[in-house]
Amino acid sequence: MTIDHLIDAVLDREGGYSNHPADRGGETAFGITAAVARANGYDGAMRDLPLATARAIYRRLYWLGPRFDAVAARAPLVAAELFDTGVNMGPPVAAAFLQRALNALNRGASDYPDMPVDGRIGDITLAGLTAFLAWRGAGGERVLLKAIEALQGERYVALAERRPANEAFLYGWLANRIG
Repeated sequence: MTIDHLIDAVLDREGGYSNHPADRGGETAFGITAAVARANGYDGAMRDLPLATARAIYRRLYWLGPRFDAVAARAPLVAAELFDTGVNMGPPVAAAFLQRALNALNRGASDYPDMPVDGRIGDITLAGLTAFLAWRGAGGERVLLKAIEALQGERYVALAERRPANEAFLYGWLANRIG
């Protein structure tokens, strides 16, 4: 699956313009918040955000910037999940899920060293991912994906518990963002 396919899938899930009263992100277009659009040079009405601008933002901020493309070269299913999670929760949260899962799956650091959980994909994280996949083989990517999705699901439930207004989104998050 290419980044263009992943962006298409996010666009299908996110839809066009939205301004849900319970959404702390405020106005969005194609899932891009006004704050992100403004920070990336768009100054028009969110209802008019060009699709090409949204695509460029997704590619730059949610794929290339966090280095999920480097993850994709090793584990494409994991990279696809990190991209979608990054869109919904922020790339540092998605990257931290990968780091936490890799640390928990390294058998007490006997397969590869623990890494800092800093929410940034760097050489240490990529080396841990490579070592994990070499040790666990083809099935390892699916297990790693399950661990990341478990962390994601727990975060969604915790968000709804901490802020009751988020309960309006919980069903959709669980139905459309996990698995």
